[in-house]
Amino acid sequence: MGSEVEVRINAEVNRAYYTFERYKVEATFALVYHEKELSLEELGSFVRISDRFVKLDENYFFVLYHFTGAEEASKASQNLLLKLDNYFHNTTTCIAIDNFNIANNTKVVLHRLKQIIKETRKNSFTRIEYEDILDSYI
Repeated sequence: MGSEVEVRINAEVNRAYYTFERYKVEATFALVYHEKELSLEELGSFVRISDRFVKLDENYFFVLYHFTGAEEASKASQNLLLKLDNYFHNTTTCIAIDNFNIANNTKVVLHRLKQIIKETRKNSFTRIEYEDILDSYI
């Protein structure tokens, strides 16, 4: 991940934290893992207009569900997963969703999301997991 990508993700996380502190509006962070090449345009056609996303590398996208709590982010992730499955005709995509905690800096957010993806790829049938999957990891 290049420094330009790090700056962008840091800005998105800080914007979400500021919005929460100022207006008490939550956001939810997610990480999408996809095996096949997925362009920004393709992903953009599958997410909601209010969602923001950043391509980390050929397999990972950081997603910010603005104005969205964990329950709504789960539904948005289910819809995204279904659209990607249908578009690519495979079921290798998985999504990690982490809790919203303004005490976590960007590096912690990304690390937790990557750990959730790692555990999801090894141990999950649902392909959308939350931080509680890390309980078995610790």
